Amino acid sequence: MRSVAETRLPRGYTNGMKTAVSIPDDVFARAERFAKQAKRSRSEVFTAALRDYVARHAPDDVTEAMNRVCDDEGAAPDEFGAAAARRMLERTEW
Repeated sequence: MRSVAETRLPRGYTNGMKTAVSIPDDVFARAERFAKQAKRSRSEVFTAALRDYVARHAPDDVTEAMNRVCDDEGAAPDEFGAAAARRMLERTEW
């Protein structure tokens, strides 16, 4: 006997939340063409697009990504950047 996780699903069938959304005809047609060319299901294409959109626009995720980049690059002082920022602040009328 197989568990649900072990059962093979037909190609294009997703084992996740199903929902209905309204999409403009032109966007749907472009996504449909892309899915066929990429040999992916519409669900895969829409899931990837939504995942990317949320990752790019969720403020906490953006902040975390920027923090990871800063951590990876190190926190070495940037004398040039600090001097440029200081000059700009001195010229700014508060």
